[in-house]
Amino acid sequence: MPQTLSFNLVHVIFSTKDRRPLIPDALVSGLHAYLAATARNLDCECFRAGGVANHVHLALRLPPTRMGAKVVSEIKTGSSIRKKEQGVRDFAWQRGYGLFSVSPADIGALIRYIETQAEHHAKRSFEDEMRGMFAKYHVAFDERYVWD
Repeated sequence: MPQTLSFNLVHVIFSTKDRRPLIPDALVSGLHAYLAATARNLDCECFRAGGVANHVHLALRLPPTRMGAKVVSEIKTGSSIRKKEQGVRDFAWQRGYGLFSVSPADIGALIRYIETQAEHHAKRSFEDEMRGMFAKYHVAFDERYVWD
């Protein structure tokens, strides 16, 4: 085949340091737009960016030329600098992140899930959400090291 073709759909999740509510309501939509634009500048297709005051979710299509770890690192670094420039003192993302493969057939469900984060987190903590993700995607983890 003379060309490289792929559809690598991933669900990326990361929180603020210690899951502190460092993303005020007034800056949420701007942050999500910035995250999506940064992803697009990295040649990713961003289907949705969303979240709440202490974490974000991204539905991304990774190009075959980009590694997920590098994309997430660049998104987190750039957005952290941006938040500090906007006066959010002591802003920091957690060190790690979750990156889960999603079937392209499930893109609609993933987008709806990201769009309903506020309602979702009125009933469930970030930690419980992540435990559910780990179980759903069969990811082994150790509670002592997964939260920072």
